[in-house]
Amino acid sequence: MKGYVKHISIFFLIAVVVLLPFTNGEKTSPFTASGETTQVASAESIHLDDKINKILQNEHLEGTTTGVSIRSAETGEILFESFGDTRLHPASNMKLLTGASALETLGPDYTFTTEVLTNGSIKGKTLHGNVYLKGKGDPTLMKEDLDQFAQDLKAKGIKNIKGNLIADDSWYDDVRLSQDLNWSDEPFYTGAQVSALTLSPNEDYDAGTVIVAVTPATKAGEKAQVKLTPETDYVKIINKAKTVEADKEKDISIEREHGSNNIVIEGTIPVDGSRSRSWVSIWEPTGYALDVFKKSLEENGIKLVGNAGTEMGVTPKDATVLTLRKSMPLRDLFIPFMKLSNNGHAEILVKEMGRIKYDEGSWDKGLEVVEEVLSNIGLNSETLRLRDGSGMSHKNMIPANELSQLLYAVQDKSWFPDLKNALPVAGMSERFVGGTLRYRMTEEPTKGNVKAKTGSLTGVSTLSGYVTSKDGKELIFSIMVNNYLGSSSAITNIEDEIATVLAKHEF
Repeated sequence: MKGYVKHISIFFLIAVVVLLPFTNGEKTSPFTASGETTQVASAESIHLDDKINKILQNEHLEGTTTGVSIRSAETGEILFESFGDTRLHPASNMKLLTGASALETLGPDYTFTTEVLTNGSIKGKTLHGNVYLKGKGDPTLMKEDLDQFAQDLKAKGIKNIKGNLIADDSWYDDVRLSQDLNWSDEPFYTGAQVSALTLSPNEDYDAGTVIVAVTPATKAGEKAQVKLTPETDYVKIINKAKTVEADKEKDISIEREHGSNNIVIEGTIPVDGSRSRSWVSIWEPTGYALDVFKKSLEENGIKLVGNAGTEMGVTPKDATVLTLRKSMPLRDLFIPFMKLSNNGHAEILVKEMGRIKYDEGSWDKGLEVVEEVLSNIGLNSETLRLRDGSGMSHKNMIPANELSQLLYAVQDKSWFPDLKNALPVAGMSERFVGGTLRYRMTEEPTKGNVKAKTGSLTGVSTLSGYVTSKDGKELIFSIMVNNYLGSSSAITNIEDEIATVLAKHEF
């Protein structure tokens, strides 16, 4: 309404006066200084503001920076914001950006491939030449798949390999950890190393880890028993754990020494104590996959003969494929990725995007792809800082308004149902449905209604997703709390309270 100064009707002036008490924020006029109109909040949205602002007065938020952005899922209109344009650490809400970019770049039907190749030939029962295990990023490769490879070779009549067994991880670069990962996170599954050739111990698909299970011996005073899944000689178990009497305390520590594959187990476990189990990351997971593959070959009666051994290398271009495996499609991988907030999947997706788009499987090129996708769907890339795919970095910075804008923009994408289906669902006890929200918001109207990505780092808690209001209005929200001290549960309760207000609200 620029230039609209004279000839304002008396009726319009009366309307303005009537509306003044209901305007939102510090400004009480529906006009800007230049004469342009600004949105006048409805009574319903002001009521919503009051509810959320009251929650944000919680004492546990004192000293924090908390960004909140709430939009209409239908129009994208911001219905509420508080520090919405302030750049904050997203923690695992970063996976929303990575996931959307991967679906846009790779597609929901995309699969990862692992191949077994040779540069030799089969003569009788002997394969004369090297055998290459070539990884192309598959985070779902398991021991049973390596067993199948061995069985496939056996079916070809191979009983001996007169050549080396070579692991090829050249599909990605050799940088194993993202640049901001804390060294203290590195021994654990949340900080597992990224390799194009890696192995997962079970169907959570925590690639590059081994499951270490500790159980009591039959008698007190004996060492605790240790089992690895899968069995591998690639790690060294240093077992200092003792079995104690039934009435004693259980206190077991399982940790890999930094920079090595020495896994130290310490503490006590009662004779009748329950199992302790931990997913431990592997130092240089390429060698881990190679070691387990060699075991699979041996278990199927296939031996390395002559001076043959194992090593790392690059597959010759003229090598012949003996057998291969394709992973589940990306839409299915997104279930463990998003529901369980799998850091390794996020980092692999970043490198895979770089490899496919720019023929370089690196974090630099992959994040370049992510930024391009985000810009193309309407985010302001100039206000973002992206340092990894998982959100483990404390240097990632994203405003809440940009996260809510992402969740609004992707609704028009053909792959959107796959993204939304992968989000944790509040209060749903099934692990691969409720995911990281299965123990939160377990009552109506949030149970089964809130679908959102959680995020957690030291001093950081985030929650962004979708919820339907009491009167059927689809809403998008992003809540980002940074720099909090004290109980993390107090902060997640605040996030849940905001989501509950939205679920109960009537517009």
